[in-house]
Amino acid sequence: MSRIGKRPIEVPGSVKVHQDAANIRVEGPKGFLQLALPQGVELTLQDKTIHVTRISDSRKARSYHGLVRTLVANMVTGVSAGFEKNLEISGVGYRAEAGDGILKLALGYSRPIEYRIPEGIDIKVDKQVNITVAGIDRQLVGRVAAEIRSLRKPEPYKGKGIKYAGERIRRKVGKSVGA
Repeated sequence: MSRIGKRPIEVPGSVKVHQDAANIRVEGPKGFLQLALPQGVELTLQDKTIHVTRISDSRKARSYHGLVRTLVANMVTGVSAGFEKNLEISGVGYRAEAGDGILKLALGYSRPIEYRIPEGIDIKVDKQVNITVAGIDRQLVGRVAAEIRSLRKPEPYKGKGIKYAGERIRRKVGKSVGA
């Protein structure tokens, strides 16, 4: 039995869970999320907890057991508290500016980069170098943060670029002058 899959999901009072044949819909103060359940896994709602069980013991059902439990737990957390990722920009002249659904980044290229912010994502820029990506869908928040980081990954010599907050960049020693 999956260690993750057998743990119950606690549902806060402000969150409502609706289930029909093959779908689950989670509504909360921040919005709603929907998930199509794969075959071999079913959900049972009891009071304010959700239990994920597998119907058969097939390989596919066993692999979906923990996955579905984690996805539903992320949905419950997302609609109640939300998720956020923080990015930091380092480098002389590197800066960001958000507005009108577009994130404008000056990253040392010949012209600024314009990144279109997807629906359901909120981006805030603080002091032109700190970017906060927030939303209710954990997968979408992580993907957007990774796409923004990939526009100028931190380089190992001076550490210039976009990195996650708290990420350590392994620094390399530059060229040394021979005697």
